[in-house]
Amino acid sequence: MTGHGPVTGGQIRAARAILGVSAQDLADATKLSRGTIQRAELESAQVTAANTDRIVEVLEEMGVIFIAENGEGPGIRLRKSKSK
Repeated sequence: MTGHGPVTGGQIRAARAILGVSAQDLADATKLSRGTIQRAELESAQVTAANTDRIVEVLEEMGVIFIAENGEGPGIRLRKSKSK
């Protein structure tokens, strides 16, 4: 995981949306339950830090960059495609 600071549920939802990935798709990719993904998006205290880290790791592997709070609020963007 990169140095993006704490990730919010909104960032996770936005990352899924920008990638066009369903909660079930992300659950399958992370090997976590769909309920865990949904709880992470709601910022539930029931989600462990390890599970949140796994979700973020997979989303980063899919091309999302998480942007830390910088006075304007946290956000996301897509990583540039590598030229061939």
